[in-house]
Amino acid sequence: MQINDPVILAEIRDCLTRYEAALMTYDPATLDGFFWRDPRVLRYGEGGCLYGHDAIAAFRRTVATVPQRTLRNTTFLTFGRDFATANTEFVHDGETALGRQTQTWVRMQEGWRITAAHVSFLGNGTA
Repeated sequence: MQINDPVILAEIRDCLTRYEAALMTYDPATLDGFFWRDPRVLRYGEGGCLYGHDAIAAFRRTVATVPQRTLRNTTFLTFGRDFATANTEFVHDGETALGRQTQTWVRMQEGWRITAAHVSFLGNGTA
């Protein structure tokens, strides 16, 4: 198994770039499309634990606005051609709390999809 094949790395970087663009413009339909449409997908976040695509999509519809943010220390790992992780730190504009985001991506028949995601902030940490 090849780790960090440059072609696969480029694909995952593109996925995260498109995900971030959809998040920053708050496009819930596009964001829904990045997640695996399965009851086993999950998203852990500040607001709770979401299990299944339907719960994640419903959560997206409760968000009024999305604070703009800057990513930093973004890392990718790919394993073979069909599995990858994307990890990043972020700081919301005008804030100091350091956020962290992890996404597990799997190549499905319909393309790359997030199968697990986690978003949290350091308790007392600042950027």
